[in-house]
Amino acid sequence: MRGVVMYAPGDVRVEDREKPTILEPTDAIIRAAAVCVCGSDLWPYRGIEKLQGPTPMGHEYVGVVEEVGADVRNVEVGDFVVGSFVASDNTCEICQAGYQSRCVHNVMMGSVGTQAELIRVPLADGTLVRTPGMPDADLIPSLLAASDVLGTGWFAAVAAEAGPGKTVAVVGDGAVGLSAVLAAKQLGAERIIAMSRHADRQALAREFGATDIVEERGEAGIAKIKELTNGLGAHSVVEAVGTQQSMEQAIGATRPGGHIGYVGVTHDVKLDGLGLFFSGVHLHGGPAPVRRFLPELIQLIWDRKIDPGKVFDLSLPLEDAAEAYRAMDERNATKVLLTV
Repeated sequence: MRGVVMYAPGDVRVEDREKPTILEPTDAIIRAAAVCVCGSDLWPYRGIEKLQGPTPMGHEYVGVVEEVGADVRNVEVGDFVVGSFVASDNTCEICQAGYQSRCVHNVMMGSVGTQAELIRVPLADGTLVRTPGMPDADLIPSLLAASDVLGTGWFAAVAAEAGPGKTVAVVGDGAVGLSAVLAAKQLGAERIIAMSRHADRQALAREFGATDIVEERGEAGIAKIKELTNGLGAHSVVEAVGTQQSMEQAIGATRPGGHIGYVGVTHDVKLDGLGLFFSGVHLHGGPAPVRRFLPELIQLIWDRKIDPGKVFDLSLPLEDAAEAYRAMDERNATKVLLTV
């Protein structure tokens, strides 16, 4: 089968990979309908994360079940399914508390590599959620978004306690940040401030529910948020980047007693303990427990109440994966869908 492999920073190839097989009785094999490139895939592409030799890439996926292990009960051959970027049993105490991404048996799907024609999904019963039927083609991008960026943005908004009467600020205008804007709107936030310098992303943020756009960054960005909130800061802030500047901006833009949902994969972020102490803010985040939200998100998409697939502004065949990575690295695309 064909799959994407990264050999070195900037060196992405599509080549023949070994066809996956059932290794454990809890596994399933799915034939991908669509996969995509994540912003976090750019960390190794840019050389910020080190590769340990040629690495199969990808962790987002939707498709049709082709084979199941002997112990799989919740999905059947022929089901169209959406899976989280973290495989989980969905039965351990951590999963039952709603943190499936930290399941005691979790498997990061990035270690499997889902940018491929066929995908082995461990812990299939706990990981995969089937759709009510075979989806129309135009729903597939949105269902794919649910596999990671929508679920991650949703978790960020929930962790930030976005809701009625709240002002929400979103730091980061990538696919996750834009999804957090959509989530905050669905959760009933009164005002949503998107921090963005890109006209196309600003337009989509407004379509998803943003009421204000702030282009300033750093101290100027913090000052602008406070200016818009009577000098207090936002009730809820989403940090969807993972850099020192974005985290400092998120903390500085949050009012005392406010909540920050941080989901940007952090790189060299260090917190000022005394500054955090006196900020009086709540920090909650980490790898999003997408599986917690999948049933609700799939139904919202199925009923056409939300259209998160709009974060995909470029679609390419799997064979053109190298171009997909380049487009996102050069900011010529927000997020690229790969057809399989």
